[in-house]
Amino acid sequence: MQNHFLEVDFYQISKEGQIACGDSFYTTKQDDRTILVLADGLGSGIKASVLSTLTSTMASAFVSAKMGIRRAAEVIIETLPVCSVRKIGYSTFTIMDVAGDGVVRLIEHDNPASVLVRNGKITPFEKQSIKFEAVHETVIYFSEFQLQPRDRLIMFSDGVTQSGMGRPGMLLGWQQSGAEEHIQQLVRQSPEVSASELCKRLARKARENDMGKAADDITAAAIYLRKPRRTLLVTGPPYKREHDAMMAEILKGFQGKKVVCGGTTSEIISRELNRPVTVNLKDMRSSLEVPPTAHIEGVDLVTEGTITLSRALQLLEEDVNPETLEDNGISRLMNILLGSDIIDFVVGTKINEAHQDPALPKDLEIRRSLIRRLANVMETMYFKQTNIRFV
Repeated sequence: MQNHFLEVDFYQISKEGQIACGDSFYTTKQDDRTILVLADGLGSGIKASVLSTLTSTMASAFVSAKMGIRRAAEVIIETLPVCSVRKIGYSTFTIMDVAGDGVVRLIEHDNPASVLVRNGKITPFEKQSIKFEAVHETVIYFSEFQLQPRDRLIMFSDGVTQSGMGRPGMLLGWQQSGAEEHIQQLVRQSPEVSASELCKRLARKARENDMGKAADDITAAAIYLRKPRRTLLVTGPPYKREHDAMMAEILKGFQGKKVVCGGTTSEIISRELNRPVTVNLKDMRSSLEVPPTAHIEGVDLVTEGTITLSRALQLLEEDVNPETLEDNGISRLMNILLGSDIIDFVVGTKINEAHQDPALPKDLEIRRSLIRRLANVMETMYFKQTNIRFV
């Protein structure tokens, strides 16, 4: 587990015509554990959203407080009201607790069965049924197993399995078997497909089953245990000029994506590695508001510094999908960061006097503060691991 990274992601599509999604997905890290909860509120819209959010936050709080996962499920079932007409709970849920050693503890309550993909194939795992006779004779299923490298574990709401219901050849919906077959096909076609992309494709296929208009809230979430995808972002000149060579050597020897942000920084890397910097003329023609990118051999992306970083940070804080943006240095930087698991920042600490001018926009923050904010966003919103080194 120490040499692997646990990727966590999800994708949601609200029911057609609803402004709020009735499903709720919540994840948090507690010590060396990762806790995930998918809840599906009864019905749709605001009411369902409130019920599912209540369920997911309760579950994550209980499990984070080291309450046993089975006891947490029992307390939730006892707490949630029951529909007087259907005689069922107002929310279904799946709780996943992944320990630092890779042991998965899983609770499933009326959601579609979670799917384990191992060696490219759907792999069944043992489930223990637990019946709460005093609580509306409710049954939950408990599983415990060891996660192995390259395993994927996917959970989804019934908006996936019931998609396409009533259509020719799919009168009872896509069902569990259809979803599993599609997941296996996606992994077979793209063995390295990320958890993020897998969730997105599964959810969009379910919406496609509904003729492009989701008949119910659709949520897919997944974890993927794999070798980490690393990125090094270098920005700012070092405090001492004699450290320029050290910064260049760090970049040269790094295994993974390499990004250089800043005109002065790119000049330092170019000089120390004896590799020319060439400006991308296409970027200069495409947008006057976004600084153009450049190219250095062996570097994946070279951008301007503070403006590009500030704008990327703002869009990431707003959870803007880079796919919806124009292709430029900002969207390319966002794509690289979002596609990484571990992001290493090497930050020069020499003050750039131009950024202290009060006439400049407020978002031109001092470099160190900007990188700290960016690292925090990548960790808290996008579940990345970050390291910062000041030179």
